[in-house]
Amino acid sequence: MLNAFLAGAISMGYLTAALFFLRFWKSTRDRLFFFFSAAFVILMVERIICEVLAIKTEWVPLIYSLRLGAFILILAAIVDKNRRH
Repeated sequence: MLNAFLAGAISMGYLTAALFFLRFWKSTRDRLFFFFSAAFVILMVERIICEVLAIKTEWVPLIYSLRLGAFILILAAIVDKNRRH
């Protein structure tokens, strides 16, 4: 029960961060904010999938791939931002 509550709280935190960056993307149209928003949505989906499928370890290929994809997206956003300026 506690794990479900914590997974929900973490998912809500990821959603809050995604909406925060999406708001800045709407006002600036800077791709960095959009990529960050997308990465946090992916992390939120990963956490929800872990809880719905009752996955106890994060080494399941689906979960690991989603998390890796989100972090690669964040890294790509930073590289993209630095190359444009």
